Formats: sequence, C-alpha cells, structure tokens
Amino acid sequence: MAVTIREVARACGVHISTVSRTFSAPHLVNAETRSRVLACAERLGYRPNRAARALITGRTYNIGLIVADIANPFFPPLIKAAESQARRHDYHVFIANTNEDPAVEEELVHALAKQVDGLVLCSPRMSDGVIERLSRETRLVVVNRRVAGLSSVVMDVARGARLAIEHLTGLGHRALALLTGPRGAWTNGTLRRAATLAAQAANSSLTVLGPNPPTEAGGAAQAEQVARAGVTGVLAYNDLMAIGLIEGLDALGIRVPEEVSVVGIDDIALSRLTRPKLTTVATPTAQAGQIAVDLLLTPDQRSPVTLGTEPVPRDSTAPAPGRARTTDAKARR
Repeated sequence: MAVTIREVARACGVHISTVSRTFSAPHLVNAETRSRVLACAERLGYRPNRAARALITGRTYNIGLIVADIANPFFPPLIKAAESQARRHDYHVFIANTNEDPAVEEELVHALAKQVDGLVLCSPRMSDGVIERLSRETRLVVVNRRVAGLSSVVMDVARGARLAIEHLTGLGHRALALLTGPRGAWTNGTLRRAATLAAQAANSSLTVLGPNPPTEAGGAAQAEQVARAGVTGVLAYNDLMAIGLIEGLDALGIRVPEEVSVVGIDDIALSRLTRPKLTTVATPTAQAGQIAVDLLLTPDQRSPVTLGTEPVPRDSTAPAPGRARTTDAKARR
C-alpha cells in the first residue's frame, strides 16, 4: 500500500501542511525541517501525488523538448542531459520531433502549451516573429538560436567557424568551400559571416554551397559541386554533412585528405569512427541541454548564454596538395 502524506507527517512530527509545502513550495519551509521531511519521505518510500501538487501550485511539473530531427546524433546528448536536469527539479519531459518542419514546430507548441510549464525549442526553423508570438502561450527557451526577449543557449559557432577556417588556411589551403545547412537555420548566417571573414584574412577564396539538408545525404549530394569548384578545403554545417561529403568524394575517386580536406562541426560520436577520422569543432551539446532546463525553470533569468566551441584536429585534414609537394621537395634537398 502506498505511503500517505499523513504517515510522513506523523513520522517527522510535523503538520500535514508542512509536508505538503516541502514538496509544493520548498522555499517556504525552514531548511532544517525541509531536510528532515525529505529524509523521512525517502525512508518511507513516499511519492507525492503529482496531480494534487498541480492543483495546489498551478504547475504541471512537465516540460516539453521540441527537436528539429531526433535522428540527428547532435540531439541525443542534449536530450539526455535535459532529462537528467529536469528530474533533479522533479520534472518530467515530453519529447517531440519536427523533421525540420516549421509548420510542425508551431503545431506542437500549440498542442503542448497547456500540458507543460514551458518548452525548450532546439534548433527551431520558425521565424522570430512566430516564436515571439508563441512565447505568449507558454514560457519558451531556445537552443541554437537567439530571439529577442527570450532566454537562449547558443554555441559560439562564429568562433568555431573561424578556427576551422584558420586550421585549413594554416595547412596552406587557399580555395575553400562552406556547405551551409537547411534553409531557415539560424546558424547559417553566423557560419557564413565568420567563415568569410576568416578566409579573407588569409587571402583565401570561399565558395558557399547551399542550403542543404543537415544529413549525410545532404553532404554527399554536394560532392560533385565541391569537385567542380576546384577547392581543396571544405567546412561543413555539421559532422553528418562532412561525413556524407567524404563518402561522396570517395565515390568520385577524390581522396580525403590527400586531395581535399574536410572539417565538420559538433564532434558527434560517429566523427571518431569514420575513416579517416573527422576533423571537427566540438560543441557542448549536453551542457546546452542542462542549461536550457535551468533557464526554463528559473523565470527571472532572461540573458542569452553562449557556450564555447573548440577545434578537434583529426585525420580528415592535411596540407594542401601543392604545399605538401613543396614541403616534400624541400625535404629532399
């Protein structure tokens, strides 16, 4: 038989209302008393009735997490960290997938708004105006996006793109390409600006190819364009596209990194398993999920949070073909 709130109160020597407040409004309970009640509840195996708590507090103790593509390896670490952090706050998480469709995103926000205390939108494709309007229905936090007036968590993609281009130009690459992501992706503009400035600073050209689906197929589909452009270094929107590009170039008989160097973004687990292992830019996705939940459940925090990115050199980049030959010739002399 389930332990009741009355039994917990009796065991702790407090009033039933004190036990109730410990779980529904802990900030109203003395710290020592709160600790004692929680210890008694844990020892007895008491679990508060969530429906009753919702009636008392006006909260559902549920939050929603809406992701652009649940099959993209970028999202599972974020989802896992968000769920763990929500549990620490005694919240449950509803997860929904949009397949990169802004209309589905909007539909899901409408559907979930009355069932949750707030939503985390991960890489949303909706316009700023739509997101701002939806924020009047329920509290929103956005990840991988900045929207005026809303809490957000973004990766420092500008720094990542700059360091990736500097890595390529440092290896002697002067003809570069950038594979952008899907139409409507907020990070496209940031990537393009940062990559363009870094290429110009190194007297290098930059060919922009896109928009593209943020998938292996999206990267593979650009292999012929990359070959036709005559570039020797490529930065892709994400690791999946970079991996797909390598596969596409291989099918054309173009070797990576001997003829073309490729860099991805995200440092997903798969990037360490490819052949060659993928040079990439690491983004702290798990940390983003944790912080997004904290922002959602702390209404007075509205400042955008920017998380650092770091280059991860591996085997898919090498000196530009001409530079490699020059270096070899000097070594023989």
